[in-house]
Amino acid sequence: MPKIAGFGVTFGTMFRGKVTEYYPYEKLPTAPRYHGRHQLNRHPDGLEKCIGCELCAWACPADAIYVEGADNTETERFSPGERYGRVYQINYLRCIFCGLCIEACPTRALTMTNEYELAGPSRAGLIYEKQDLLGPVLPGMLPAPHPMVPGTTEKDYYRGEVKGAVPEQEAWVEARRGQDEPAEELS
Repeated sequence: MPKIAGFGVTFGTMFRGKVTEYYPYEKLPTAPRYHGRHQLNRHPDGLEKCIGCELCAWACPADAIYVEGADNTETERFSPGERYGRVYQINYLRCIFCGLCIEACPTRALTMTNEYELAGPSRAGLIYEKQDLLGPVLPGMLPAPHPMVPGTTEKDYYRGEVKGAVPEQEAWVEARRGQDEPAEELS
């Protein structure tokens, strides 16, 4: 008798429509709160939100995050305040996409995107460095390092009072751009 019941399940599903997903060619949208690749966010003027506190690394149960903090200086300022994340790595061979690092971040510097295609030809390519994780420099932003908006403190940044780069910052970056380019060798 149990064999006939099994055939009933088979015949019941034989005439239903196919549920094939044509994945590489047709990508379905992910859920709004999907846990995908991480992103290090920036303030509206381009300074990084990461302060190098290492709380994300401490919260990670898979030990997939490595952070080294460093001190900001007036000539090399990457984030508002005293410190920034000099080295930031996420090993996607170990990451379990649990989101505990996001919850631990006090400045909302680390968020998760909906990007889920993380395959690669080598294991080394799945260890994302800071430059791979940083969000893009959008219009109105300047790439770090550069000074904070004049007359502001780090509290102004975290309250959302800084709305974008100001002309003083643009002039500072433009003046330094010529200094950073290597001099042409005389032959």
